Amino acid sequence: MTHDAAPSPILAAGGLVVRRVGDADHLVLVHRPKYDDWSFPKGKVDPGEGLADAALREVREETALSCELVASLGQVTYLDETDAPKVAHYWRMAVRDDGVFVPNDEIDGLWWVPLARARTVVDRDADRGLIDALAAQL
Repeated sequence: MTHDAAPSPILAAGGLVVRRVGDADHLVLVHRPKYDDWSFPKGKVDPGEGLADAALREVREETALSCELVASLGQVTYLDETDAPKVAHYWRMAVRDDGVFVPNDEIDGLWWVPLARARTVVDRDADRGLIDALAAQL
C-alpha cells in the first residue's frame, strides 16, 4: 500500500508597512479585486529567492514602496483558493522611499489606515492576528 505524500506548502512573504502620520501609526493595506478584500502586500516566493528578499520585492511590486525590514512578525499557514497549503511569512517594515502606486488587475487600491482602525478594515482573521503582533512590537 502506498501513501501519497502531503504536498509541499507554497511559500509566500509580505510585509506590514508602518509609518507615523501625525501622532498615530498608520499601516498600508492593499485591495485585491480578485477577492474583494483589504490585506497586506504579499506574494509567492520565487525559486531560489530568500523569504526576506521576496517580502521586500512583493511589497515594492504591489505598493511601489521601497522598504526595509524591521522585525519578523511570524507566519500564517492556511489553504489557498485551490486548497493547496500555503505558508506566508511576514515582517514589520519601514518605508525608505515612496514610489508612485499604479492600480492594476492584481492590486487596485492602496490605503494608509490608522493602526487603531486596521483590525476593522482587514477581511481575514489571520490578518487581525498579525496586526495584534505588530501592535505588541510598537
